[in-house]
Amino acid sequence: MARTRKGEAPAEKATDTGVNAFVGKEELLKFYQDMLLIRRFEERAGQLYGMGLIGGFCHLYIGQEAIAVGMQSISHKGDQIITGYRDHGHMLAAGMDPKEVMAELTGRAGGSSRGKGGSMHMFDIATGFYGGHGIVGAQVALGTGLALANHYKGNGNVSYAYFGDGAANQGQVYESFNMAQLWKLPVVYVIENNQYAMGTSVERSASETAFHKRGVSFRIPGEEVDGMDVVAVREAGARASEHARSGQGPYILEMKTYRYRGHSMSDPAKYRTKEEVDEVKTTRDPIDHIKERLAAAGVTEDDLKVVDGEVKRIVAEAAEFARTSPEPDPSELYTDVYLEAAE
Repeated sequence: MARTRKGEAPAEKATDTGVNAFVGKEELLKFYQDMLLIRRFEERAGQLYGMGLIGGFCHLYIGQEAIAVGMQSISHKGDQIITGYRDHGHMLAAGMDPKEVMAELTGRAGGSSRGKGGSMHMFDIATGFYGGHGIVGAQVALGTGLALANHYKGNGNVSYAYFGDGAANQGQVYESFNMAQLWKLPVVYVIENNQYAMGTSVERSASETAFHKRGVSFRIPGEEVDGMDVVAVREAGARASEHARSGQGPYILEMKTYRYRGHSMSDPAKYRTKEEVDEVKTTRDPIDHIKERLAAAGVTEDDLKVVDGEVKRIVAEAAEFARTSPEPDPSELYTDVYLEAAE
């Protein structure tokens, strides 16, 4: 069974989607490949940052891979994704080209935002990725706006607004909750609770640490999910998206997860012990967890080596593309600033 716990919510419940704990071997292999791609991509991004090829801030998604991959597995074509600045994993899970993502990290013309967005501000309309955002919590209001547009158009699409435990304390989050529930907007709020916000534990920064309960006063249902288990994420995501898509309004998913690296590449993460991090890596790693599922499904180590080799090739090609792609032309400073509207 999925390791989830229902939060305090109104009597109205999400529709049963029929999703159960069983996931086929091929889908498990796809989950493994997608999660491993994010892990290896982020490790290489960290290396490029250390070499000075990535400037500014760089927030890695290592440890949280199961959330983006599991949620993306239940997304429909036309749905939208919006998140904060820890966004590389979401882009890759959405299907963005790793070459374009890595080139954007290095500020090159071949990047998804033509080298002008960098690590925190990428965008790709083709995959429904509406950006990483540097202002804490800003994406929650924007994601609610996307849901309002879906509601207005009646297109049946759902907006997935991702944010962290730190952003959960921002005022605009609750304004968004209130509007979304009043108007029954099709939005799923995904709180990626990696325990530490920027560098302070949730116990020190939040009076209510069960973030899935944050919607109770707005009558928004929520549940806590094991964010290190991609299948549990998928199941909870299916319930939440069906609730939103069927006209019942917003849903909150609190993904209990853990980031292995600091808040950003410049963070030495001295607020937690090495023993704590190692314990999570040893006992709760999301990739190790799915490897156990794959072994039970009859997948061999040789099968996984084939996947590992393909992921290694993709990441190497992305890094080389990012290194050799030209820098943006100075004229790009004047593009994408204003939109010319027809009179």
